[in-house]
Amino acid sequence: MARVLVVDDDPALLRALRLGLGAAGHEVITAPSGEEGLAAALHSTPELIVLDLGLPDLDGLTVCQRIRGWSDIPIIVLSATGTENRKVAALDGGADDYVTKPFGMAELEARIRAVLRHRRGSHEEHATDTLTVGKLTLDRHNHHAQLDGTPLELTAREFDVLAYLAAHADKVCTHQMILMAVWGKSFTREAQYIHAYVHRLRQKLGEQSGILLKTAPGIGYILSSQPEN
Repeated sequence: MARVLVVDDDPALLRALRLGLGAAGHEVITAPSGEEGLAAALHSTPELIVLDLGLPDLDGLTVCQRIRGWSDIPIIVLSATGTENRKVAALDGGADDYVTKPFGMAELEARIRAVLRHRRGSHEEHATDTLTVGKLTLDRHNHHAQLDGTPLELTAREFDVLAYLAAHADKVCTHQMILMAVWGKSFTREAQYIHAYVHRLRQKLGEQSGILLKTAPGIGYILSSQPEN
């Protein structure tokens, strides 16, 4: 079980989540606004955050991005909007999962368990925190990336995708493998997310990097440091 911070301006939903998640064994902390949520995230040391996007003072995406500036705590976003653009923006901003309102308590509890399992498994997998592929160096503990000694400006999700590919350099990583490792079980059919991130990673790595992010058509991607002939 975990200490869960719920940030939402709907008193009825806060009460329902406090009761429902509490009955499942979680310790629940609530905050009705973005600013209060940021303060609670900083001072209450939650293990997971459930964050509404439609807050009265700050946009939920802004709250998510601010938290990502200093913490990798798992964040599950709640939204009344299920459009693809909104989902991509939330995931790109650092969210670990996205739940569309209305939702069932059982679904939310399952997603909380999945995100926590994924995060704990990722921490165990990251026993070796530094990855090197050619001129590319990734510090997974601090989420820092360098290309030939020059820092790369990557979003949290771009870093996670690149780190997964680097950990399996010169091997084919299928769309499903990448989605499962980076986004979690709920997103294994959302291949369009990967295509967008790979496109941006290719731009940021540049053609002269010596790092090749190859496409395995219909299958996935391969990160290789071997230049093409």
